[in-house]
Amino acid sequence: MELEVKDAKLHFEFSGDPKDPSLVLWNGAGCSLRMWDRVVEKLKNQFFTITFDVRGTGLSEVKANDKSQFTFETYSEDLNKILEYLNVSNIHIWSMAWGSRAALAYSALFPEKVLSATLSDASIGIADTDSQKEGSKRAYKKQIASGVESFDLPEGWNQHLNNETMVMALSAAKGYNFEGAVKNINCPVLIMTGDHDPNLKYSNYLEGEISESRLVVLTDVGHGSVLQRPDLTLKEFLSFHKEKANID
Repeated sequence: MELEVKDAKLHFEFSGDPKDPSLVLWNGAGCSLRMWDRVVEKLKNQFFTITFDVRGTGLSEVKANDKSQFTFETYSEDLNKILEYLNVSNIHIWSMAWGSRAALAYSALFPEKVLSATLSDASIGIADTDSQKEGSKRAYKKQIASGVESFDLPEGWNQHLNNETMVMALSAAKGYNFEGAVKNINCPVLIMTGDHDPNLKYSNYLEGEISESRLVVLTDVGHGSVLQRPDLTLKEFLSFHKEKANID
């Protein structure tokens, strides 16, 4: 579906029964909402899932390449417009990598709306993309050696209408006060990051700063954990919700 908002047209999808708990899935850097296809298929009987492309990414468009619109505050207001359209008041969030930065910002800006947050590959530091790639290679080798099932990437997971605005959209993380935002998180939080992901050191930091949080370290997993191991991340997500959010 598409929704017109100020200076943009947002693309979003939903699946499941609106009477079930609402779950917003927030994309990683360079990803479209298609990255969640395998997860949505498994969750649609338990959650009302909402996926969306941040303005300028995926199939969401901007009306002008004005850099000032690419902020977490704007993305949060965009999400609120989608939630208003769907008549959703409160949400659970599951995010990955860059999306976990956006989810942290949203949870701090609108704590009254967020029931829980699952932050995959969470970091608030400068992304070390070379180490991320090397870590993922090591993890894949260990998975193959252990006989772990491999998963094809969902079709269209990294396709965008406009690659220039996609890159611009990622600039929202620069200069954002994550340390301040973390202090305003007051919902149950699951942090899960692979043992071969350099983001793990920041995930450890976040566990220490967010009062009601716990960290799960995923064995033989690198950066991009939801894409790499949708089975394992889904298992941990559901376990967390049974324990913390009382969802059967």
